[in-house]
Amino acid sequence: MAQNDYRYMKHPKFSRAFEVSADLPKKIQPLKKLASNFRWTWHHESRDLFRSIDKDLWNAVEHNPIAFLNRIPEERLIRLAGDHVFVSRLNQAADELERYLAAETWFEKTYPGERDRTTIAYFCAEFGISEGLPIYSGGLGVLAGDHLKAASDLGIPLVGVGLLYNRGYFRQSLNHDGWQQEFYPQYDFYQMPLTLMRDEREEPIRIEVEFPDRIVTCQVWRADVGRVQLYLMDSNVLENQPSDQGITDTLYGGDEEMRIRQEMILGIGGLKALRAVGVRPSVCHMNEGHAAFLSIERIREFMQENDCDFRVARQVVVSGNVFTTHTPVPAGFDLFYPELLERYMGKSVAATGLAFNEFLRLGRIDPQNPAEAFNMAVLAMENANHVNGVSKLHAEVTRSMFGARWPNYPEDEVPVRAITNGIHTQTWVSQRMAELFDEHLGPSWRRNPEHPEVWQAVERIPDEELWSAIENSRGELVRFCRKRLQRSITRGAASKPEFGVVDAILDPRVLTIGFARRFATYKRATLMITDRERLKQILFHPERPVQIVVAGKAHPRDDAGKKLIQEISRFVSYEGGRTRMVFLEDYDMQVARSLVQGVDLWLNNPRRPYEASGTSGMKVVPNGGLNCSILDGWWDEGFDPMVGWAIGDRSEIGDGGHQDWLDSRAFYHLLENEIAPLFYHRVENGVPRTWVQMVKRSIMKLAPQFSSNRMVRDYCTEFYMPAATAFRRLSENGMERAKDALQWRDRVRAEWRNVRVVSVTDTAGKSNSVGSACCIRALVDLVNLEASDVKVQALAGKVGPNREIVDSEIVELRRVGFEEGKHIFEGQILCGTPGYHGYTVRVVPSHPDVEIPSELGLVAWE
Repeated sequence: MAQNDYRYMKHPKFSRAFEVSADLPKKIQPLKKLASNFRWTWHHESRDLFRSIDKDLWNAVEHNPIAFLNRIPEERLIRLAGDHVFVSRLNQAADELERYLAAETWFEKTYPGERDRTTIAYFCAEFGISEGLPIYSGGLGVLAGDHLKAASDLGIPLVGVGLLYNRGYFRQSLNHDGWQQEFYPQYDFYQMPLTLMRDEREEPIRIEVEFPDRIVTCQVWRADVGRVQLYLMDSNVLENQPSDQGITDTLYGGDEEMRIRQEMILGIGGLKALRAVGVRPSVCHMNEGHAAFLSIERIREFMQENDCDFRVARQVVVSGNVFTTHTPVPAGFDLFYPELLERYMGKSVAATGLAFNEFLRLGRIDPQNPAEAFNMAVLAMENANHVNGVSKLHAEVTRSMFGARWPNYPEDEVPVRAITNGIHTQTWVSQRMAELFDEHLGPSWRRNPEHPEVWQAVERIPDEELWSAIENSRGELVRFCRKRLQRSITRGAASKPEFGVVDAILDPRVLTIGFARRFATYKRATLMITDRERLKQILFHPERPVQIVVAGKAHPRDDAGKKLIQEISRFVSYEGGRTRMVFLEDYDMQVARSLVQGVDLWLNNPRRPYEASGTSGMKVVPNGGLNCSILDGWWDEGFDPMVGWAIGDRSEIGDGGHQDWLDSRAFYHLLENEIAPLFYHRVENGVPRTWVQMVKRSIMKLAPQFSSNRMVRDYCTEFYMPAATAFRRLSENGMERAKDALQWRDRVRAEWRNVRVVSVTDTAGKSNSVGSACCIRALVDLVNLEASDVKVQALAGKVGPNREIVDSEIVELRRVGFEEGKHIFEGQILCGTPGYHGYTVRVVPSHPDVEIPSELGLVAWE
């Protein structure tokens, strides 16, 4: 380049690079230890310590402790080192972190000796640990963050695997017309609580993922989340082409081709990253289908290490995989068409020896339909023996969506279980409520938030103390909203009179409703403004006023979602809702925390049954807030008229517009006739006694039930440990049991067409007394199979209007003899309830190392 050309160069590129970090005086060196572990996000004392140094700077860096420490002036650091009170608080917080990391945990007590031979790898496209690490968009990421935190508290040997996005998810602002604007800041990973992983030569660890015509290289970073390590991959390295450096640029950005690249790095690169840092997982948990490509990479890796073929490797690997789906509608799954998929995944699949057409069958609900797009959720489901939805209702919906994959089984036996989501209580509870719980419940609510007995002491909290905490939290929310609005006005170059309006927005004494979520159309954000005049009468009621705080983002390509934001913004700004309703821009974890800690009521009104779980409403519970929601997701199982309100019932009509109208009327009715009157009913000392009693019942019933500790314990006991045990069992002794299971499957499949139930008799009369037993005798022809190869079962229950058996119970029949080459099986059905009952008999395969019907969906019906 000629010398006079430098005027066109905005910034020169570096040829060598190195890290520079601020030195801290010796006495306050523990600040770095606190800053480097995200445990501070659920340890109030550590958070307070950072905030006490410089509250404005702490907020300016968006609660990123590394950037915070690097920006504190040297003279301030010197003063802190000489502040004996501060140093004492710092040492206490650092010592508490060490005690936490070293303490004996639930996992070690429950599974002694397992920690050294069990590792669970939890893969997710996003993680919401803190607003200081902006690699999340919403509910899925925040749930994943809470999962890691609960795993840390419980001591589960789990590592997280994800992507490190240079620009994260977009930041949001609204223009003067209320239309969402997106912008993408560039993040500096060296200014975050992250460690770049290096090898023994101190060189950054690199992993490679093969794309159609090139190799893409990623470096690996680590975030410490209490006892758990989260490994994140970053493609922004010089070895890559400029276009590939941007693969990990934005979360959920780009086209279909960008999505498959990101998902290959997550699934294939994620396993390679774990191997590079010395982690060998016995269980891989795919949290959503984005990571499903790991199933093929794990099979390939197992084949290479154990010198076995694809079928044997898959038999072993599938036993050690877990898949969680969070999607309640078919359109929500990642779909790829064969041409693109083969271009990107062809080499990876070929390395396993599997024909590509056979691979495509693994990603279709109907394997025989070549016109069906490849579904990443089906790939994950087909390669995991443990599959779940994230609420009981969502599991039902998922079984319905994927039932065709198991055509011979009734829908309620499709192998998808329910593990309902939960929230990490200490992350989301306010300091004020935490101190109240410390005083009246003791420390057990922190250690065992999933134990119902821990929360019973909430009943003994004086009403006045609980109400005072709720009132003060509402006041803090109002102040937060005003500051946030003021910042938005400043950024929008508003005129000075608008600043005066801010002080009149919201009232700390008024019933406050929160509504915040992703602005997808099915979540019906504008349901509350269906009847604008009626809503204004509610908001400005002379005796029982109401105010609403709204926040949320629409996907950049979702104009329908942006339109919903615009409608609410216009109602607030131009249609009379201004002082009683606000829209907070740029919804993130900080905004979410302020909302759930300060509102009196959380509103959720999706179109049933499209909300898989919805964890936001769970977060208000330990903060003294109540829920008003459609009976969907978690609220379908959590609702009780003594702890909150249900909008409508469980009925679903086909007309969406009419359903919206009915639900909006139901909401207005609840607000006018039940919620507001109860909130403002003050007969003694200004305390709404009945409301406070409802808050107490809500905390006692819901806080333990919807705790992430309960959720992760369920994963551990129901999925992780059985999967780890099965994976080890099938891996050892030259995969002897896996090979035996495959031979058994081949033999059973070949003989199954001849299996039949020859005859069934029973002792039931035309009318039977409640409590009596009915004996069943089935004659079964197994041809060349053994009785040990099968189970013979009676499905018994009430008979529905179309002769179907409803609420069925499986009764195992036992083999009692042999007759003319046929096997005799017998069992009893208890006549437990009055009504018209029936049963039918079937034969299903049975093997200790094969999951039925997940791996083998055969059945012979009577």
